[in-house]
Amino acid sequence: MGVESFTRQIQELTADLTGKPLDDTLAHGLNTRYAPSSKIFQDLVAACRDGIAEGWLCAREAGGIRYGRVIKPSPATHGFSVDVVDMNDVVGPHHVHPNGEIDLVMPIDDAAKFDGAGAGWVVYAPGSAHKPTVTAGRAIVLYLLPGGAIDFTAAA
Repeated sequence: MGVESFTRQIQELTADLTGKPLDDTLAHGLNTRYAPSSKIFQDLVAACRDGIAEGWLCAREAGGIRYGRVIKPSPATHGFSVDVVDMNDVVGPHHVHPNGEIDLVMPIDDAAKFDGAGAGWVVYAPGSAHKPTVTAGRAIVLYLLPGGAIDFTAAA
């Protein structure tokens, strides 16, 4: 695959997100339109698994988390950055989402949960914060950040 093909895959999704508030309504819509059984969800899971195996996704590692920013915010992705993390029963670093965050949760282990959610979409509103946590196994999480904005904090 590669980054260029991955970017083309993401463009359809980010076009649908443009201008929408990051809230529970968006989360519901994503979980309806792009449910785990949908083609786009399945294609993104395959692309992420392949990208990790090929080494161009999640090329860095710290604290037991493999991660990496794959796409910087640009007009091609409608202003969203795209990051992917590969986590296995671990708590990540606390951070704030100045513009919000949209997460695609892809459990590798069936019981794995990201911040309590299984396969599907989680949306965090602007100004929200958390320590991203994967429990009960391994999950890949693709996250979209409007403007690429994320602020890591010392503690919380």
